[in-house]
Amino acid sequence: MSKNNFVLGIDTSNYTTSVALYDVDNNKIIHARKLLPVAEGGRGLRQSDAVFHHTSQLHDVMSQLYAKIDFLPEIMAVGVSARPRDAENSYMPCFTVGMNTAYSIATVLGVPVYEFSHQAGHIAAAVYSSGHTELYSKEFIAFHVSGGTTEAVLVKPDKNNIFRAEIVGRTLDLHAGQGVDRVGVMLGLKFPCGAELENLAKQCDKKISVKVCVKDTDCCLSGIENICSKMLQNNTDKSEIALTCLMFIEKTLDTMCGNILKKYGDLPVLFAGGVMSDSIIRNSLAKKYDCLFASAELSSDNACGTAVLTARKIEILGR
Repeated sequence: MSKNNFVLGIDTSNYTTSVALYDVDNNKIIHARKLLPVAEGGRGLRQSDAVFHHTSQLHDVMSQLYAKIDFLPEIMAVGVSARPRDAENSYMPCFTVGMNTAYSIATVLGVPVYEFSHQAGHIAAAVYSSGHTELYSKEFIAFHVSGGTTEAVLVKPDKNNIFRAEIVGRTLDLHAGQGVDRVGVMLGLKFPCGAELENLAKQCDKKISVKVCVKDTDCCLSGIENICSKMLQNNTDKSEIALTCLMFIEKTLDTMCGNILKKYGDLPVLFAGGVMSDSIIRNSLAKKYDCLFASAELSSDNACGTAVLTARKIEILGR
């Protein structure tokens, strides 16, 4: 691994501080990240608290990243997640921490900064980790399913093969990751609850049938909390409640995906976002669609996609 031609990616989202170095010449990524602390029994953070925690721990995460290499790389550019999605007035205070750090580092090094949306970074991380880089020059459907977003977007390349995403389906109330965490906390699991809820659900050997609410290409997910709450009141086994939660999300995504493909044609489908690291949901969808997934490691929030997009931007501008 040479010292030359690296880009640095930074992402300060809810609920992860993340940095990544992308080795452009060898197509390799090194990254480090740290969850924001949430009080026991809590179901999230206020943005003011998220900003504070990112500010407190970003230097530590950066130290972890550089501890993974034995040389000082030459940084060509810095990429940063500047907003939740590529939409007008898309804003969240926690991203200002990453932006301030990115511009400070770039000023000292005398290199450019490139801003991307958190959502574009998720999609790019999924493309990178799936190995299907041909998607950069194709139209495809991408699902971004996390604690802060549950959307399906039609991704189109611009003339430079940089993502442009148009929302074609979304939740009208609760996000999938919020549902996972609310049910998980209800069951006494530690926030964020995804991994523990999945492990609990795997203990259930029942076949779960759920009725979901999908309106054309949009969905409503708030019912998941009410259903699971009633099951808990009726002393239903916790593993069955956990599996019901996950299958509710899976069937919702399945129905949305089918409706979207009917509407927009037989396009490639990519799933990204923290919820899509769940093997129960992934395996079930993979049986029904010829779809692609981010690796489990790069499904949750990370700066890797932002670093990859930055390298593509440099390549395009250098032509």
